[in-house]
Amino acid sequence: MPLPPLRGATALSDPIVLGAGPAGSAAAIHLARAGASPVLIDRDAEVGDCLCGGFLSWKTSAQLRSLGCDPAALSAHAVRRLRMFAGARAAETELVAPAFGLSRHALDTTLRDMAVASGARLEIDRARSIAPGCINAERREWRSDAIFLATGKHDLRGIVRPRDADDAALGLRVRLPAASGAAERVGDAIELHLFSGGYAGIVVQENGSTNVCLALRKSLLREAGGDPWQLLERLAERNPDFAQRLEGADRTLPVDTIGAVPYGWIARDTAPGLYRLGDQAAVIPSLAGEGMSIALASAADAASAWREGRSAADFQRRFARRARAPVHVAGFVWNYAEGERAGQWLVRLAGLFPGLARVVMSLSRI
Repeated sequence: MPLPPLRGATALSDPIVLGAGPAGSAAAIHLARAGASPVLIDRDAEVGDCLCGGFLSWKTSAQLRSLGCDPAALSAHAVRRLRMFAGARAAETELVAPAFGLSRHALDTTLRDMAVASGARLEIDRARSIAPGCINAERREWRSDAIFLATGKHDLRGIVRPRDADDAALGLRVRLPAASGAAERVGDAIELHLFSGGYAGIVVQENGSTNVCLALRKSLLREAGGDPWQLLERLAERNPDFAQRLEGADRTLPVDTIGAVPYGWIARDTAPGLYRLGDQAAVIPSLAGEGMSIALASAADAASAWREGRSAADFQRRFARRARAPVHVAGFVWNYAEGERAGQWLVRLAGLFPGLARVVMSLSRI
C-alpha cells in the first residue's frame, strides 16, 4: 500500500537519491537526463574529501567521460604504471590503460554540480533511518516510491550490512602535501605496499599531493595502542620502501579512518523501491581500484531499471551477478596478499610475469 503524501513532501513520482558521492550524483544525472526531477540529498553543504576512491581506473575514467566529466580537465594526475612492494621485493608493470589520481573532493564537487545543472534538486539533510518509501532525516521525512541509496560505506538504521568478521577491515588515509617529496618518489605509478595484515595504496593526486590509503586488520591498530601514526611508523620500520614514502611526512597531519568495512559483501536483494548503489550494492576490496567504477556502473544500471519500469529487486539481482566476478577476484588477491610470505610471492610473480598482473587487473574490472 503506497504511503500517503506529507505536506511539503516530495511527490511520489519524484525519485530521491540519498548521498551525493559519485554513485548518488551519477544516478541523479542519469535520472534528470531521462526527464525525471530527482531530489539529491547530501549530508553537508560543503563537499568533503572521502577516504576511499582517490584512484580512477581506466574503466572509471571512461565512465566519467561518458557522463561529460573528463578527469584530465580536473587536473587529475596521470597514472600509467603499477608498482608493488612486499618486504625486500618489488615489481613494476604498465597498467592496462592510463588511469588517474584525483581527490574525492574534486570529483564529488564536480559531479554534484553536474547533477544540479542537469536538473536535480539539491537538499541538505542528514538521514537517521530508512524504510520502504521513507527516509527519516533531521529536517524532515522524505518519501518516494523510488529511493536510490548511495551512502557509501556508512549504514543507516533499518538497512545495515553484516559486519561479523572476527578481525574486521579498517580503512585509514593520510594525505601528504607536495612539499613532503612523496610525489617525486611515486611519480606516474599507483603503488601497492603489501604487508602482513593489510596493504597501502599510494597515488599522486591533483596539485602534487600524495594520497596514502591503507586497508588493514583492526588488530594492527589495536596493537599500536589505537594511535594511527604509531601504526604508520611501525609499518615503516618493517617496510623500507613504505618508510621512504613517509620520509617528509609531518606527524601532525590528520589521519582519517573508517572501521568495519565489509569487503566482499554484495547486495543480492533489496526492499521494495530501494535501489542500492556503490558500496551499498557491492564492496570490492580497495586494492583493485574499482570502487568508483562500481559506483558509476550501479548508478547507470539503476537509473535504466527505473526508467524501464523494472523493480529495484530486479536491478539488485542483475547487478549482483555483474559484480560477483570482479569482487571475488579482488577478494582472492586481497586475502592471499595479506600473508607476509604470500605477498612476497605475489610480487615475485608480478615481476616475472607482468602480463599476469594485467590479466588480474582486467578480471577485477566491472
